[in-house]
Formats: sequence, C-alpha cells, structure tokens
Amino acid sequence: MKIVLNRIDDAFHFEAKNEDGKIINIDGSTAIGGNDMGVRPMQLLIMGLGGCSAIDVVLILKKQKQFIDDLKIELYAERYEDREPALFKNIHVTFSFKGDLNEKRVKRAVALSMDKYCSVAKILEETSTITYGSIINGEPVA
Repeated sequence: MKIVLNRIDDAFHFEAKNEDGKIINIDGSTAIGGNDMGVRPMQLLIMGLGGCSAIDVVLILKKQKQFIDDLKIELYAERYEDREPALFKNIHVTFSFKGDLNEKRVKRAVALSMDKYCSVAKILEETSTITYGSIINGEPVA
C-alpha cells in the first residue's frame, strides 16, 4: 500500500492519494488554523472502521444469501479530553439494515466483523472500548 500526501495550502490542508489515484482531502479545524477543507485524521480512522466493517458485513451476508435493500452505519466516537494524545475512549457503531433479512444471520455477520475480521476494529480496540448494535427495518436486533 502506498499513500502520498501533498500540501495544498500554507496551513494544514493536504490531499492524500492512494496508488489507484483515489483522493481524500485532509485538513485541520479552524480552531488550530486550518480551513476546514477536508476530513480530520481522527475522523478518517472512524470512517475507516465503518468502511472496513461495512465491507465485511456485506460480504458475509451475500455468502448467506441475504439481500440487503439498504445499509446505513452510524459511528459515535468519544475521545479522552484529559490526555495527550487524545485517543478514542469509546466508540459505538449502529448498523441499520433494510430488507427481508434473517435476524440471527445479521447479528452473526456484524459480530464476526466487529469481533474477528475488521482490521480497523482490532487496531482501535487496543486503546478504546467498541460497542455495536443492529437495527433491521427500524426494529433493534436483540
């Protein structure tokens, strides 16, 4: 894997590009002198967690012949305020599915991703508590 960051302005705006040419803008908040022209690095980590797990869950459910009409993942992350660096303290992930899905299969797919397969979750769980839950067609999965 190769990622290249190029500085865009005289503050904190960078363009990050992978070896396939895909681009993400990274910037600092206005509070530190950034221009809010991109995602902050710690936000990228949480986005990576959501993306990593989303891919796992979709792959697992496809193998189980489950058809997802829609999937939305919401991630809430809390950082330590009294530490440097301000690592993540708690992260909660909610998977909201729509479709004719088997509740047990959804629950298992999410658990396999979050507890076993998602590399980003495994990295983040070293320093934070990660919890998760699922909703199917508006109803929480028990």
